[in-house]
Amino acid sequence: MNQKIAIMTDTNSGIMAEEAQKLGVFVVPMPFVVDGEEGFEGVSLDADRFYERQRAGANIVTSRPSIVDLGERWHELLGTYDDIIYIPMSSGLSGSCETACTLSRHFEGRVHVVDNQRISVMQRESAIDALRWVEAGLSAQEVCDRLHATKFDASIYIMVDTMAYLHKSGRITPAAAAIGSVLKIRPVLQIQGEKLDAFSVAKSTKAAKRTMLKALARDVDERFGGVGNVHLYVAHTDRDDDAQSLAQDMRDQFGSDDVFVDRLPLSIACHVGPGALGVGCAKIQD
Repeated sequence: MNQKIAIMTDTNSGIMAEEAQKLGVFVVPMPFVVDGEEGFEGVSLDADRFYERQRAGANIVTSRPSIVDLGERWHELLGTYDDIIYIPMSSGLSGSCETACTLSRHFEGRVHVVDNQRISVMQRESAIDALRWVEAGLSAQEVCDRLHATKFDASIYIMVDTMAYLHKSGRITPAAAAIGSVLKIRPVLQIQGEKLDAFSVAKSTKAAKRTMLKALARDVDERFGGVGNVHLYVAHTDRDDDAQSLAQDMRDQFGSDDVFVDRLPLSIACHVGPGALGVGCAKIQD
């Protein structure tokens, strides 16, 4: 008899409650504190309001889901399901994964927390892969093993519109931020699994896009064996028109219509600010 397994992730995947219901996964809303007031992504804090407050200079910090609330959700689900596979955002970007791992030890092996070391569209991809594997009849342990084995089969590059938010979050020094603003340098960051790291700099938005697409093309060909083996992605912070335009550029360049467009999660937006634009790919899993 097959296990009845629930797949759960958090809103850092970009999956909000309505889409989660359609997909058949469960989602934990991530908390933020905006000028001392707590809000939950996709519940009491939507992206438009977030960016409005961010541009106005609000003090915004990320937070972890309440361990009590998370435990209650797991208890409720385990009344219907045999096991839960929980895919939180990368441990390299937040302590929420460690919190969930600690909590899971109190559930007698029925809650499996997978440090898939992904975020945004890549974390979404992992949740959908997990759901597909469960539907194919794999056990909870087999699904977890696959998620661990494939966690680095993805790549993201992000162009930042301003260095101000990187400075505010402590990612770069005040001097670097000042020089970058004067020279109008566009930093390009990368997420190759664990962390948000520097990749390159460009002198214009057009040059930054070229840098990202060149890096992505190299990953597609050298790491993943060609465009037929990957899903392609565009992600952004409050830059939908440019994101749609970039997605069309990618369709033309790669000769593939498999380009999914979504916004970056607010946890990343805290660091990169509005106006960021990213590209990525994830290997198609069997």
